[in-house]
Amino acid sequence: MTVLAPCFLTVHRRPCGPRPVSARVRTGWVAWLAIAALFAAGPQPIRAEESPRRVLCGIDVLVRDDFQPLQAQRVGLITNHTGVDRQGRSTALLMHEADAVQLETLFSPEHGFAGALDQSKIDDVTDPTTGLHVYSLYGKTRRPTAEMLEGLDTLVFDIQDIGTRFYTYIATMGEAMHAAEQHGLRFVVLDRPNPINGVDLAGPMLDSEDESFVGYHVLPVRHGMTTGELARMFQRERYPDLKLQVIACEGWQRDEYYDDTDLYWVNPSPNMRTLNQAILYPGIGLLEFTNLSVGRGTDTPFEHIGAPWIDGRRLATALNRLDLGGVAFVPKHFTPTSSKFAGERCEGIHILIRDRAKVHPVKIGLAIATLLRAHHPDAWEMKNFNRLLSSQAIRDAVAEGASLDEVLPLRSEGLEAFEQRREQYLLYR
Repeated sequence: MTVLAPCFLTVHRRPCGPRPVSARVRTGWVAWLAIAALFAAGPQPIRAEESPRRVLCGIDVLVRDDFQPLQAQRVGLITNHTGVDRQGRSTALLMHEADAVQLETLFSPEHGFAGALDQSKIDDVTDPTTGLHVYSLYGKTRRPTAEMLEGLDTLVFDIQDIGTRFYTYIATMGEAMHAAEQHGLRFVVLDRPNPINGVDLAGPMLDSEDESFVGYHVLPVRHGMTTGELARMFQRERYPDLKLQVIACEGWQRDEYYDDTDLYWVNPSPNMRTLNQAILYPGIGLLEFTNLSVGRGTDTPFEHIGAPWIDGRRLATALNRLDLGGVAFVPKHFTPTSSKFAGERCEGIHILIRDRAKVHPVKIGLAIATLLRAHHPDAWEMKNFNRLLSSQAIRDAVAEGASLDEVLPLRSEGLEAFEQRREQYLLYR
């Protein structure tokens, strides 16, 4: 207050005598007196109904409960840079320093332990913080071997997924569950929210004969489940002899997106940098194995697509006419610095999210595919379109020139049965 006083005194320094104080100055005095009253009264308690709701991830629950589920266990931890608690502290370091846990070794998924690599194979490393060996599960093997598991009692999984079938972290979890069952280890999942909500589902369902590391189970593209819920499904449907424990989140509700929680955002992978990108990924990611840039090597991957041969204005106009809901499309030029078409000027479209509650990302991806087939039948190469789509029926329909309205019914086949099937595995209501 002593700092503010001289500022108010200058109002009265007039050579011709005083004049009435302006409304603006009176307002300033009122605000200043109100602030002074607050300081004099001291800190004010927050009423219960105004208190922020705390969302706890599995690691937060584990720490709060003094690591009881891992007491006296020799643990191998599958994690990366996304494995952090509410304060941003590493799960690996928390376990390493916990007296109740014997953390023996670490495992990392695609993109490595630090989540910074974007390459086809990743080597083992040593974690500089704990000094523990980190076995790569995206290198010579994608499943923990007997040698890696020697001397362990329990495998723990703590990685942030993004809610899309072909994002490989859930495949890493599934392969590790397989190894744990084979070698008689317990498997513990420290659950985390689905960042694009746990309500919305979108097909197509994976063709059962098309399972792979980017299609780890018969799931729709957008499954609406957390890693803990998926683990329960995998255990019941694939690994019934596995001893599984899921340490659930607390305070998270199914209809919430990540920014509805009070948790820190950590980029799940090098090209997944915002929630908007995660929302669009189930649709834009479907196009990635074709001869398109999906924005890798730019500041906003998965928010735009392009290629040197695309007519961006024509594509944007056609997409906007479809009235896909919650989004708008604008033509765009960009030059990726890496990945597909690195150093080449691409023309395409940028996707603006206007109302995420109305956004249907898989529908957007299929709309783009049908228009590329119509506008650029010779330039757009479809041979790898089914790599992530994993639906031969939809792939063939697009190839034959089907419209979006003709393709969409194929997307829904099997989705209702999946919704009923997943019900028994859900942890959050």
